[in-house]
Amino acid sequence: MRTSTKETAATYQLLALLEARYAIRVLWALRDGHPQTFRLLQDSVGGITPNTLNTRIKELREAGLMQHNGDGYSVTASGADLLKRLNDLQAFAAKWVAVQAKKKQGS
Repeated sequence: MRTSTKETAATYQLLALLEARYAIRVLWALRDGHPQTFRLLQDSVGGITPNTLNTRIKELREAGLMQHNGDGYSVTASGADLLKRLNDLQAFAAKWVAVQAKKKQGS
């Protein structure tokens, strides 16, 4: 299956958004579907400064991936769809870490 130029451009655009420091971690912290306050989200992400978190929230809200309501920050339907697609990352990461550990033991 050949990917169109538009699809490639869209993928690059999404990757550019997500590769910003902590962007995926902010979304990942919201994956359980429960809204989080700013402070709780900052604790969930870990190591992020308030300034950086504010910037990521602004970018992710503008991109339609997260929202704020009276209870706090949460992902939108699009954000939930993206997280569902990234869910396989956990299983891959566990296998990958195990392989990396074996490599270190062997060297």
